[in-house]
Amino acid sequence: MNKIISFILDLINFFRFDIWRITEYEVSRTRKILYRLAKTVIIAVRGFIADRLTIRASALTYSILFAVVPIIALIVAISKGFGVEKTIEAALENTFFAQADMIPTIMGFVDKYLQTTRGGLFIGIGLAILFYSVMNFFMQVENAFNTIWQVKKSRSPIRQFTTYFSAILIVPVLIVLSSGISIFINTTFSQGYVFEFFSPIIRFLVKFSPYFINWLIFTLMYQLIPNTHVKFPNALVAGIIAGTAFQVFQILYINGQINLSRYNVVYGGFAAIPLLLLWLQISCLIVLLGAEISYASQNYQNYEFELDSMNMSERYKNFLILFITYVIVKRFENGEKPASAEEISGEYRLPIKLTNQLVTRLAEVGIIIEVFSESSKTKIYHPAIDINRLTVGLLFNKLETHGSEMFLSNKNKVLDDFWQKASEVISMPAEQETLLVKDI
Repeated sequence: MNKIISFILDLINFFRFDIWRITEYEVSRTRKILYRLAKTVIIAVRGFIADRLTIRASALTYSILFAVVPIIALIVAISKGFGVEKTIEAALENTFFAQADMIPTIMGFVDKYLQTTRGGLFIGIGLAILFYSVMNFFMQVENAFNTIWQVKKSRSPIRQFTTYFSAILIVPVLIVLSSGISIFINTTFSQGYVFEFFSPIIRFLVKFSPYFINWLIFTLMYQLIPNTHVKFPNALVAGIIAGTAFQVFQILYINGQINLSRYNVVYGGFAAIPLLLLWLQISCLIVLLGAEISYASQNYQNYEFELDSMNMSERYKNFLILFITYVIVKRFENGEKPASAEEISGEYRLPIKLTNQLVTRLAEVGIIIEVFSESSKTKIYHPAIDINRLTVGLLFNKLETHGSEMFLSNKNKVLDDFWQKASEVISMPAEQETLLVKDI
């Protein structure tokens, strides 16, 4: 029993501390993949708790309820302009097949919404409400994704408007294109021995197509919605996981409705509404969890040596600052290409998050200057001071004196007098070894 308890504690400590101290340069390829997977899962779970995804999913559920009729109305209105409204309506019904009871009601609302916007004073008010509802929904989604990705700034209103409504304009085109491809395949393979030969493949593709479409939609969401650069492989991994989970949930939800007969007896026709809310909230939760996975898979290296970095001594921190400054200065002196934080981190095996923090600090105090490289699409760093004047003393003096000082001056005479004495002591390192604090 003691061995089991000891093993469990060791396992917990490994996943809390030790795994973050193991870099990819130290292990085999197989272990590297396993450790990367474990780190991604741990970061995603931590993010799920820290970002309060259940609350965010509830907020998105409210936004969807407010925006679902205007969004569908806008898509149907666009499709009517192309004369393909029947195809679009059928595609929407197939998309929300888990809510078969609510689809006629929602489509009825959509028809009434479009009829009321055709004339009179309401056309202006109706369009304003429509655009506000759509914009507010997409802004809520982007804010949720930006929070997960720790992005502080959203897109500009103009860019949001053009991006969101461009996406809505593309939706009818994609639906029609998908329907056209399906018709072409059925027509081509519906005759003779060709159909008999390819029928198992076609049946598999038909069953597999919802998963593939979900993977595509979720991958595009995770790559395009956050206001930051998301690498395609990371978006794809999250898209496959979340898209599969969403499709499986759809199937389980439909099958589960059969067992909710008692629930329907109690609530009657009203039962569709709480079931819709449940479906929306869990669906939103799956979408947000996928965003956490995409962030974790792309940024797991930021968490290497995280606890050690948080408890780092000032001496070791100063050593790393001096080393990074030395690297940047030597590259400049030798006429080499300026380095980015990622290059410094990779070449010298430093944690990327810590490296970013230190170069940001050096840029703030004016030791280095940050330049955006058009060729590499990254930030690179040059010395901001003549390297023949940049001494170690000047470096640490800028670090120590950067920021507000003496903002409590004249509040207390003892404090002001001590500042003068302490400044003299700090400027004489030799005396610090023998001078007692009580004798300052």
